Amino acid sequence: MPEVLLEHPAPHVALVRIHRPEARNALNGEVRRGMNTLFAQLAADPEVRSIVLAGSDTVFAAGADLKERAAMDVVGAMNFEPTRGIANCPKPVIAAVNGYALGGGCEYAMQCDIILANDKAKFGQPEIKLGLVPGAGGTQRLPRAIGKYNAMWMLLTGNFVSAQDALRMGLVCEVIEGNCEPRAIELAKQIAELPPLAAMQIKEIVSSGADLALDAALRLEAKGIQLMHGTRDMREGVSAFIEKRKAKFEGR
Repeated sequence: MPEVLLEHPAPHVALVRIHRPEARNALNGEVRRGMNTLFAQLAADPEVRSIVLAGSDTVFAAGADLKERAAMDVVGAMNFEPTRGIANCPKPVIAAVNGYALGGGCEYAMQCDIILANDKAKFGQPEIKLGLVPGAGGTQRLPRAIGKYNAMWMLLTGNFVSAQDALRMGLVCEVIEGNCEPRAIELAKQIAELPPLAAMQIKEIVSSGADLALDAALRLEAKGIQLMHGTRDMREGVSAFIEKRKAKFEGR
């Protein structure tokens, strides 16, 4: 069975599942390649409007495959295929984190746009305990998400953070008792019913504007709203509001 699975739990919703139960969903080369391939396919699929990234109901991903890492020399590390498909996907991606999201698992979650966690979830960047540094965005995305001092505490100690502490820090949007995957699918369905072009434009503006000066970012935002005036979906949304009916968005 492939180590990355694709499911379609609802109309216009895709679910990408890390599936290595024998290794607590450790992230090996096959997982990384599968992620990059699948997310590129989903980005190009007009029928997909939102995506959920999940593991199992007990573990999201417990970090890198250390057996694979142990066999790497410097050249192997330089040729290491990073997972960029999640972060590069133009469509909204929701992480459903049940259980451990450690190392690369935490970094995969942070490449998503929204993170939901169950009450048993644990987040951590324990690479320092192995003489490593995070390699999938942990040193850059974590400070941007929770601030320098919380991030440095996690990065320099390797300590884990509970779901409730992650919520307090701003890393997590919601904490759900039990399996959080159904809630993630529900949220993905809600987003999929909205205009997909507007959703992608919002994601692009937020992502691209984050590192710009405010004035430049606001100009980017202004261009985004101007572009939306050329879409059928904008006309449909405004007409439906005026006519007091439910809008039917086509992504056009």
